[in-house]
Amino acid sequence: MATMIYGVAKHVIPPVFKAVWRPDVTGLHHVPKTGGVILASNHLSFADSIVIPVVVPRKVVFLAKQSYFTGTGVKGAMVRWWFEGIGMLPVDRDDAHAAMDSLDTALDVLDRGEAFGIYPEGTRSRDGRLYRGRTGVAHLALTAGVPVVPVGLQGTEHLQPVGTRFPRPVKVRLNFGPPIDFTGRFDGVPPGRARREATDQIMGAIQLLSGQEQAGVYNDRPPDS
Repeated sequence: MATMIYGVAKHVIPPVFKAVWRPDVTGLHHVPKTGGVILASNHLSFADSIVIPVVVPRKVVFLAKQSYFTGTGVKGAMVRWWFEGIGMLPVDRDDAHAAMDSLDTALDVLDRGEAFGIYPEGTRSRDGRLYRGRTGVAHLALTAGVPVVPVGLQGTEHLQPVGTRFPRPVKVRLNFGPPIDFTGRFDGVPPGRARREATDQIMGAIQLLSGQEQAGVYNDRPPDS
């Protein structure tokens, strides 16, 4: 059922989005056409998880709050259809084991040879700066043995600002960088150090693509975001 919904949505949503917003896209050829790959992006807006799958020609799986999939009535059904249609998977962010569960889910996606989207900052930036990356992205890359394609988003924070009900016709830009392959790079390096160094390299590549000022600290998620 999910595959059918995705197939229908993939033929409907991207053409509409591209016709209305006409996003500027560079480096899309860096995304491998097949095989497991991680798309690691900066995070400016709720809309980021929609913009990236719309632009990338292959399916990109993101994790989304479980509440988006459990709504009732017509609205709940439409929201669920939308998120399933763009390839999102539910995760309970309030569960104490949610972080580990989400990594296991991501590894399953990568093991199937699919593309997985992740925001190493953990939550969206509220001041436009690029925050320090958490090492889950490196754990996935090193464990699954897949490349990481850095993504720099620009302008998505204006697409649907917090408190607005509908997206606005603003210009957005997506920059995709060359894949980063860590194969053999950290042989003999302690795992914690390897994850930290790999994450910092990924964040450096994202910064070059997004042009953001680096905050130098972690971005903590507000309790109700």
